[in-house]
Amino acid sequence: MIDNDDLPVGRILSRREILTLFGATGAGLLAGCVPIQPNATQPQSTAPPSTASGATANGVTSTVAAGNAGTAPTCIVRPEMTEGPYFVDEQLNRSDIRSDPADGSVREGVLLQLTFAVAQVSSGSCTPLAGALVDIWHCDAAGIYSDVADPGFNTKGKQFLRGYQVTDAQGVANFLTIYPGWYRGRTVHIHFKIRTNANSGAAHEFTSQLFFDDTFTDQVYTQPPYAAKGERTIRNAGDGIYRNGGKQLLLLPTKAEQGYSATFAVGLNWG
Repeated sequence: MIDNDDLPVGRILSRREILTLFGATGAGLLAGCVPIQPNATQPQSTAPPSTASGATANGVTSTVAAGNAGTAPTCIVRPEMTEGPYFVDEQLNRSDIRSDPADGSVREGVLLQLTFAVAQVSSGSCTPLAGALVDIWHCDAAGIYSDVADPGFNTKGKQFLRGYQVTDAQGVANFLTIYPGWYRGRTVHIHFKIRTNANSGAAHEFTSQLFFDDTFTDQVYTQPPYAAKGERTIRNAGDGIYRNGGKQLLLLPTKAEQGYSATFAVGLNWG
């Protein structure tokens, strides 16, 4: 069975580092921060919104700058987290990651339209980061990853629920996937990696994970095929990786025409 991922890496920028990064404008950004709120649709997340300086991880204060769900924010700094043992650089350039290219089969589950809004933090400003590769990968509704030789299963050669997109001129990358399942030792999550090409300058890489409010997940998991797996064993509070900054990485899905949609905005200090 899949067990805990590797130990957490990276950290959230401190208040002093944010002030240094933004120079004279830093204090104004911190003072003017507002939480990102989901649209009022049902079912909706009941997670408390992130605040400008209230959430901490390892004693380091996190910072979120002004922005609204579905639109690119002025800037949002997020914590980096462990990659985990299941990243495979498949080089699958596709927005719909539900299928296995080998046989065309599609993983069952509640649809999730996931949008990334990626920005570059530099010289006191936050601008869209175009041309970045955004990889995502996660388990299926039964808690199984593709292309993995695990004690509980062997999916080597399969490529479902993996893929990447390149951010457009607005720093946006879109994916169509399913709501992830769960497995022993971890709360519900999606892995992601953002990379730049060395051909266009210095190569950079940022790796982290996305999480979901427990109450929202409970509602989703009443539906098939999730309900057949039974009650999950780990919730957010019991996940050591989530406890190191997961509140700053919560997705807030809203009801879509089919399934749900969510937007995740992140500002990267790659100046």
